[in-house]
Amino acid sequence: MDMLTNAISARPAMLPPRSKDRFLRPRPSSTPRGETVQTRDGRSLTLRPIEPGDVAAMQRCFTRLSPEDIRRRFLHAMSELPAPMAQRLCQIDPACETAYVLMDESISPAEMRGVGRIYVDEAADSAEFSVLVEHDWSRIGLGALLMQRLVDDCRRRGLAELWGYVLLENRPMLQLCKELGFTRRMIPDEPGTAQIILRL
Repeated sequence: MDMLTNAISARPAMLPPRSKDRFLRPRPSSTPRGETVQTRDGRSLTLRPIEPGDVAAMQRCFTRLSPEDIRRRFLHAMSELPAPMAQRLCQIDPACETAYVLMDESISPAEMRGVGRIYVDEAADSAEFSVLVEHDWSRIGLGALLMQRLVDDCRRRGLAELWGYVLLENRPMLQLCKELGFTRRMIPDEPGTAQIILRL
């Protein structure tokens, strides 16, 4: 099965293998704005760090999410993504945050198809992650690619742990994290939610 590879080059990347090799260190990018990722059905995306100018694309992406997608990502219902929140999500503090986006530049304006981010807690020597991929682009390895980049960033920072909250109904994310080596811990006071942890 084709999956996204972590090789960064000027040529389109393929999908990485579902194996321990998924977390190999990426090579420096030779493209100015990120890595070109090509899916097996021929679609191309650009994987790059988030930018302050991504606010409108993020808000448009939100409108394409189903209520289920929104609840799985934000752990509660939201009818819209307010501009101040979108601005905050796109203007990160690199000292304690990292965020990557998957941009579809085959159309104008470019559309955001996925986003992955971490929030670092230096006191706990850990980071909390979140990953979201638009439904029509899901199940082709893009979530795994975003997770791979987040893990690489945590290791570059020298952190000991990466973790996140996942609803138990979100089976695709739980399965992905299991394949990537995360362990699961139930939260007694939050039924239906698990904390998943990767020791780095």
